[in-house]
Amino acid sequence: MKSDQKRWDQKFKEKKFAFGKKANSFLRGHIAFLPQGKALDLAAGEGRNALFLAQHAFKVDAVDISEIGLRKTQELARKRRVKVHTILADLDTYQIKRGEYNLITNFYFLNRSLIPKMKRGLQKGGMVIFETYLLEHRRLHTGGPKNPKYFLKPNELLHLFKGFRILFYREGTFEEGGKRKAIASLIAQKP
Repeated sequence: MKSDQKRWDQKFKEKKFAFGKKANSFLRGHIAFLPQGKALDLAAGEGRNALFLAQHAFKVDAVDISEIGLRKTQELARKRRVKVHTILADLDTYQIKRGEYNLITNFYFLNRSLIPKMKRGLQKGGMVIFETYLLEHRRLHTGGPKNPKYFLKPNELLHLFKGFRILFYREGTFEEGGKRKAIASLIAQKP
């Protein structure tokens, strides 16, 4: 935990906003489709997605390992006059309360052991919106993780949410924000 925390704290300290202030485009494009209520933003970083959800009337818990990232989240929340509850935690050990959330978001963070926790954390009819890199992204040389364990294999995201109703799924190489990305994106609903 400490080495990950130091690495992310350093990244968020060095750059004004490492990933920008604008919410993920997949989230922005599907916000009207998502169930209102309580949301959990996993690996929230500097809070761009959590803040976007709060601005759309969600009650948001934002979890991240970086104290600096969460501090930036709180500063922006005050400026935008919204509330985001930040939680400093290592997602390797973080426990999600059973049936607590209407929506769980996970963008560009892959920890397969979190998937069963996410499933349990959703209320019946709750949704997960998830997007991250595919293994083939490494060939594009446009950033992303170095370790292959942080990439999805073909159709893996579909398999991870087996038993859920898949409402939207895409997998492939897409142009987003001026960069090519090999990603999988999913919206799934708990039965």
